[in-house]
Amino acid sequence: MSFADDMDFDLENRMVDTEYTSEDRDTEFSLRPHTLGEYIGQEKAKEILKIYIDAAKLRGDCLDHVLLWGPPGLGKTTLAGIIASELGVNFRVTSGPAIEKQGDLAALLTNLAEGDVLFIDEIHRLSRNIEEILYPAMEDHVLDIIIGKGPAARSIRLPLPRFTLIGATTRQGQLTQPLRDRFGIPLKLELYTHEELAEIVERSAEILEIPITKDGAYEIASRSRGTPRIANRFLKRVRDYAQVKGDGEITKNVAKSALDLLDVDELGLDNIDRRMLETIIKFYDGGPVGLETIAATTGEEAITLEDVYEPYLLQIGFLSRTPRGRCVTRLAYEHLGIPYRPQSSSSGAETQLTLD
Repeated sequence: MSFADDMDFDLENRMVDTEYTSEDRDTEFSLRPHTLGEYIGQEKAKEILKIYIDAAKLRGDCLDHVLLWGPPGLGKTTLAGIIASELGVNFRVTSGPAIEKQGDLAALLTNLAEGDVLFIDEIHRLSRNIEEILYPAMEDHVLDIIIGKGPAARSIRLPLPRFTLIGATTRQGQLTQPLRDRFGIPLKLELYTHEELAEIVERSAEILEIPITKDGAYEIASRSRGTPRIANRFLKRVRDYAQVKGDGEITKNVAKSALDLLDVDELGLDNIDRRMLETIIKFYDGGPVGLETIAATTGEEAITLEDVYEPYLLQIGFLSRTPRGRCVTRLAYEHLGIPYRPQSSSSGAETQLTLD
């Protein structure tokens, strides 16, 4: 049995997937920093938060409501936990899809203590009727409840303790304007640099007691698509390779061999990324082509392509979005070793994608 078989590598569970998986659950909690000082990267967001947290503590007041947004895997949940830790208050965690009824949210709010932090992940997935309960809770710290039905129905207003709501979302544009306006501290988390990720990999390796060189950490970091979650996932898989094929230490050559075996190239692209680019080049002359058309050709859902595959390809300049659809750029052609042909304005694909 090959090493790849031992690792049970499955294309449906991509190593470069930024979404939280059961594998991440095993170690991610132990690797999370607990203070702003331990948190690596996001320097601008940390500087802003430190000022607001210190000011709130000096006044003996609650921190204003915080909105964290950016791609998955950048540490929004971790940063929310750090905020609660820095404030010295309880940290309550839930998610938008988990709050199905108004009573669910009412139970969460009435069980908060003074100054607590309530964290709602995927807050863009809250239903509209749930949002309407949040508005007075965030602004006036009250909970409006309707008792009874029909003509006998009456509204009562319950006071709530002052609290800080932290919302996290990967789709800031899907938040309703009234909800977005109620967050006093909106912070966008950016993709990490290779140097920052290398520092994260070294820190994680130290916690997990994995021998690693600086070059080995940088090799993992450079293929991690700017995302700490992917970097930590790669670290564990490279550790397995180093233990089976080497002497247990992760060097640059060991990391390179392990990630090459997993079909993750030097830019962090896997075979699914490359297949998507090659599909657009082969069938649509590099574009422009509509998202729905790409989905039909590749057999993937359009929302999966848009949320999972596209962001990194756009960020490194391999894809571009135009009013007529997606185009593969010269950089992608060069990376794939395919001769570049400028897109023709009379491409047949162009005429069909206006509706996509």
